[in-house]
Amino acid sequence: MNMVAWIIQIAMVAMSILIETAEGKKDKVLYCSACRAVVDELNYSISQIDPKKTIHVGGFRLNPDGSLTDKKVPLARSEANLSELLEGVCDSMSDYALHVDPDTKKKQYKRFAPRGSDTGDFPDFNHFKFDGPEGSNSLKFACESIVEELEDDILSLFAKETDHVVDKLCNEVSGTYCRCATDIRTINKLSKTK
Repeated sequence: MNMVAWIIQIAMVAMSILIETAEGKKDKVLYCSACRAVVDELNYSISQIDPKKTIHVGGFRLNPDGSLTDKKVPLARSEANLSELLEGVCDSMSDYALHVDPDTKKKQYKRFAPRGSDTGDFPDFNHFKFDGPEGSNSLKFACESIVEELEDDILSLFAKETDHVVDKLCNEVSGTYCRCATDIRTINKLSKTK
């Protein structure tokens, strides 16, 4: 009986080590870029919606006095619209590729494909590394993981915030996706001002 308990304990320790190792191997460049891409794609989609359009929200119940309680909110930042946009946000990850900054050698996934209304300011393709479908599939997987993990936070941030959503989501809310990259940028900015 003691031998069985000992084997179970060893198996549990081994499984916990494997789980910690698997969780610890998230590629920070990949997940930070995916988080930033989610924010960029949602901001773009929201900007394409007519700001004058509104949607009725509320329970559509009658008050005791017979009046109807509902309110109009802008469609672009309504929970219904944001949920719909969030469902398809990861489909555009095939428009991103790994970009290596020629000066700093910093790697991050950036959008290389123009959007429908973009007419200029195309990126320099010499600094992109196209890994074929594997690269965009891993970015799409990271995007889907982020959306699944942070869906409620994404919806609440986009419903209320218009500025600094990328910093709040990818640094503060997620906790780790872009923390190191932001700390390095802050240090660089401080050293340049001195």
